[in-house]
Amino acid sequence: MKMNETMRVELDRSVLCWLATVSADGMPNVSPKEMFAGFGQEAIVIADIASPVSVRNIRANPKVCVSFIDIFRQRGFKAAGTAEIIAPDEDDFRRYGADLIENAGTDFPIRHVILVTVQHVARIKAPSYFLFPDRSEDEMMREAYRTYGMQPAS
Repeated sequence: MKMNETMRVELDRSVLCWLATVSADGMPNVSPKEMFAGFGQEAIVIADIASPVSVRNIRANPKVCVSFIDIFRQRGFKAAGTAEIIAPDEDDFRRYGADLIENAGTDFPIRHVILVTVQHVARIKAPSYFLFPDRSEDEMMREAYRTYGMQPAS
């Protein structure tokens, strides 16, 4: 499934994503990831920096879900699909991991690239969008800033 431009923009603006996996015995796991990027029109690449459980689960069951939101706008996307693990000694590691490697620099060693082929996409919205449909996005953001005790950058 191709990711549309809105999804790609929101993916690029997100500072964290969450990768959901399931172990061979059915135990779910959700893990935050800070190094990720869109790859082409149909994939998301995620750096395995410290993700042994995610890697083990994907090897046992490649079905995954990746979600990312803008915490102040309180909306984003989830992308379900299949994942594969690409090790540094594999030919495709540099091809799929180029953006991740550049962003990580020397501070974060990338142990694997997790390549997620997107099969289904859905919008995520906070319940307040449904409870208060007449509020503008700016009003929603002001409320989020207030709730989190933050001030928007000038």
